This record gives sequence, C-alpha cells and structure tokens, in this order.
Amino acid sequence: MSRQRLTVVLSQAQGKNPARRALEESITAALLMEPGLDVSIVPYLYDLGPEHSGRLFLESIQGDMVVLAWMYPRAAFWLLDRDGIKGHYGANQITPPAEVDEEEEGEPGPPKGIGSVDVPPRWIYCLDLRDHPNYEIYVQEVRRIAAECRQRREAQREAAAQGQPALVQLGRYLRDEEPAKPPVQFTAEQLLQPPARRWYPVIDYSRCTNCMECLDFCLFGVYGVDQLDRIFVENQDNCKRGCPACSRVCPEQAIMFPDYKTPAIAGAPVGNIGGLKIDLSKLFGGDDALAIAAQERDRELVADGRQAVGMTVGIPKRQAHKPKGPKDDLDKLMDALDNLEI
Repeated sequence: MSRQRLTVVLSQAQGKNPARRALEESITAALLMEPGLDVSIVPYLYDLGPEHSGRLFLESIQGDMVVLAWMYPRAAFWLLDRDGIKGHYGANQITPPAEVDEEEEGEPGPPKGIGSVDVPPRWIYCLDLRDHPNYEIYVQEVRRIAAECRQRREAQREAAAQGQPALVQLGRYLRDEEPAKPPVQFTAEQLLQPPARRWYPVIDYSRCTNCMECLDFCLFGVYGVDQLDRIFVENQDNCKRGCPACSRVCPEQAIMFPDYKTPAIAGAPVGNIGGLKIDLSKLFGGDDALAIAAQERDRELVADGRQAVGMTVGIPKRQAHKPKGPKDDLDKLMDALDNLEI
C-alpha cells in the first residue's frame, strides 16, 4: 500500500435495517471505483472487542484514515483513540439537512482538556452516516478529504525539503515514496464476524480535565488511573448496560455513550449547534442531573444486590458551593475527628 493512498473504513450499523444496509452498499460501491482509496468494511465500531479481526485491522492501518460510522464523529474519534487508533482530528464538512440553512454563531473555544498522548502525525476523519440518506454526499466528502490529505503531504514535503542539502532532499523524497507497511490482511468473513453488543463509556480527552469525578461516582470499578495519573476506562465490561449516570456528573461533558438516545450523552458536538448557543448541561438533566445520575446508579446497585447510596457517595466537588443543611450527629463527629491533631 502506497503512502499516497487513503484508507476508508465503513462501520456497519447494528442489525439489518434495509435502508441502512442500502446506504452502506451504495457508498462502498461508489468508493471502490475511486482512485487512490483502499476501502474496507467492519462491523459496528462500538462493539469491536480487542480480539476481533475488525479491531486488529483498524490497529494495523497507517497513515490518514476516514471512518464512516452510525454515530457522532466526536464519539467515533475518541472511541478509536481509546482503542489505540490515534491521530489528529480531521474536521468534515457534511452538514445534516436540518442545519444547512442555519448559521453558527461564533467559534468554539479552544480545547481545555488534557488531550490524547502519543498521537502520530496523521489525521482521522469521522463521518456520521445518519446525517444524509444520499450516498453521493459521503462520496464527495471523501474525495475532498483525499485531496486535502494529498495537499498536506505535499506541503509537508516541500517544507521539509527547504534548506536541506540536495542529497538529503532526494533521500527524504524517496523514503516518502516507499510503500508503507500494509494493514493486516483478513478475509471478508473474518472482518464481518458479528461481535457481541457492548456498553461502556468513551472519554473525550479534548474536554476531560482529569478531575476524577467519574472515578469517585462510579461504584462498579469501570474507571481507573493509568501510569501517567490520567483517568481511563479500565474495566469497560463492568459498566451496566443502558446506564449513563457517570456522563451526567462530568462537569465538562467529556463522557459519552455512543448508543444512548440523548444526543448530548451520545457525543453530539459541544458548543454552538446550528446557530443556537446550547447549554449542554441542561440536556444532561439540568439542575437535576446529579439526582438523575444517583437514581440510575442506585437502580444498578440494587440490581446487583447491593444497597442504594443515593446522594451520599461520590457527589462531585462542583456541589461544594451549595448551601449546607444542618449538621447531624455524624457530621459533628466527623468534624471533631478532622480537628484532632493526630
């Protein structure tokens, strides 16, 4: 595979919805006819386990990549990142029909999260297959992305060549033209083997500030801290199916569940959407978000045969500004212990 080729991966929808399958087939057939593209199909991205052939194939891809999936681009990008499939976020220009005639107000603020680590010099573009029923929209966008990637490579080559001795320039040029290591080869049957459905949180590290509130709140051992003292999803299979409670307590809306019905929790863009300045905290449950999260957590605790804890455990630090109620005997005892100089 040449470094000049762009890898395009289509992630199939769950189930066998005929309209979705038809769109997938139309996109794939059209892209296979496009020059300079390597096109592959894998099952639903969110369900791919670490040993699935589709996941292993994605991990082996080098260079720029386009991923078409049935989820928000932000969710797809950070889902890939958590699986070690890293790159710079490539913005796409597809606008859902409902937003075409609306103007965005202002620019989104700069990322304030801790960011990803060990990001290679490549770009990953994620397209949401729910945005348009017309396959040509996606084909045109992939063409645009392919041209953008070519222009970037040419600009990088020219910038690197300036000021370099002629022989070094020639050597660099020849290395750029050498074939890249090809992705791991799998048969279509291996790639499309249906995975089991999964449920787990995905962290957007461009927004995550490492506050650890999710770690304090979750009582099922889903989260952990890595060797760099960064929060991460350590035991994803401990997560309770259908429960998005931890996403509601995150003060930065950095935790996503791509399959959840509420857009803000599923990974919708954060900031100005369709010309409207939306406070996503209200979409997460407004002032009652913590109460809703506590109820969801209690439901799962009881289902596990454990005792409900309500708002008494793991309530985020952002509640510290709220007025405190009268102290009971336990509060007074804890205050006395805190005052002991031991």
